[in-house]
Amino acid sequence: MKQVRIGRSTLKGSRLAFGCWRIAGTWEARKVTAKAREAGLKAILAAHEAGYTLFDHADIYCGGVSEELFGLALKQSKALKKSAVIATKCGIRIPEGNEPYRYDFSADYIIQSCEKSLQRMDVDCVDIYQLHRPDWLMDPDEVAKAFTTLKKAGKVKYFGVSNFRPSQVRLLQSALKDPLLVNQVELSLLQLTPFEDGTLDQCQEHKITPMAWSPLAGGFLGNGKSTVLPSQEKYKPTKIRRRLDTMARELGASRAAVALAWLMRHPSGIIPIVGSTKSERIRELAESDEIQLTHEQWYALLTSALKEDLP
Repeated sequence: MKQVRIGRSTLKGSRLAFGCWRIAGTWEARKVTAKAREAGLKAILAAHEAGYTLFDHADIYCGGVSEELFGLALKQSKALKKSAVIATKCGIRIPEGNEPYRYDFSADYIIQSCEKSLQRMDVDCVDIYQLHRPDWLMDPDEVAKAFTTLKKAGKVKYFGVSNFRPSQVRLLQSALKDPLLVNQVELSLLQLTPFEDGTLDQCQEHKITPMAWSPLAGGFLGNGKSTVLPSQEKYKPTKIRRRLDTMARELGASRAAVALAWLMRHPSGIIPIVGSTKSERIRELAESDEIQLTHEQWYALLTSALKEDLP
């Protein structure tokens, strides 16, 4: 798989990222079985063998078990440890007792969360550390303090955000000396908001790499029969699936691979995050890196996804 530069950094990662949120087989740590752990390790190693070098994590994925499994995979494979670009996130606080579900960008919480992620993965440093969802009480100067502390301690190389609006990126960046590397947002043929709200324009202007979560719209644009999410109801999902099927036959590829290639065709350098744990599926999706859609093919898919024709 091709390797691309990430943001304004010296880091290079695979054209597709491997998302580790499913590798534990459940969201609840207490429900993780030995069989699920084995399957998760197998998925990580299969992704590495297929050419994935950028791995996406978050501290809340299965209560930290996903990070622990990745740490075990690093111990099992020296090649993985050598090539892996590790990205993880913090900022979402799961309720304990009577506490509310909330976001927390306080300096102490950011630093503590990073240190716990390092411990779970048994690494000294992560390549990209991201804020998971915008904290309504974010103080950019306090975030900058945490980032500076982590970088000086050698625990983080670069920083990024996730699910941030352009205005929130500008606000945070105004307090930082180093550029934010990535903005991870929901993005697919059925979730076009980042094309419309300035997110991708900002990424392109400032060389921030957009990472796309749910790039297959919860599996609906893949080979499954997933339902359409409420946020996608304004589009025509059946029409886009038919168009994808037609184009996939013409290109000798899968529907999912074409949908991912559509994202990667954009000049902002979108990196889709794929989360399958099936080895054959992981390899199949990697083939999207070889598909280069024409200008006409790209717009054919866009107009099939839109509810209305372009003006």
